[in-house]
Amino acid sequence: MRILLLFSLLFLCGCSDATTDNAPNQTPEQVSLGFFNAVYVDKDIEKAKTFVNEPLQAVLSHYYIASAVQRNVLSLSMSNVEMEIDDIDIDFFRKFTKDVLVVVKMKGLKGGSPWIDDRTIRLNKIGNKWIIVEIMPEKRKVNG
Repeated sequence: MRILLLFSLLFLCGCSDATTDNAPNQTPEQVSLGFFNAVYVDKDIEKAKTFVNEPLQAVLSHYYIASAVQRNVLSLSMSNVEMEIDDIDIDFFRKFTKDVLVVVKMKGLKGGSPWIDDRTIRLNKIGNKWIIVEIMPEKRKVNG
């Protein structure tokens, strides 16, 4: 009986909820949405820094608050944001890809008015972990 109790106790101790926000098995889509969710919904820059490389961590640390990151890094201040993956340039052979572009479509309020916009980010696979390495500059459409 003691052996069964000891075995059960060891089994329960081995079952823990010790996952991190940017776990090694997350997909590029999950990392992208996690980053934007941290900036726009949670407004937690420390959490957002777990999804990016060191140079971007320094930039995020410089701006310190979510509204400044939205305005100066992402060039898109919004509230009440809902996000979804719009496009990803990855194919069936995902496990062989080391570099990927993800387009995140965001719907929310900009200046109190409904707004839909998107942002493109580049992710690299380092080891078995996807990490954001670049926030792509916005392509301005010129009428003419």
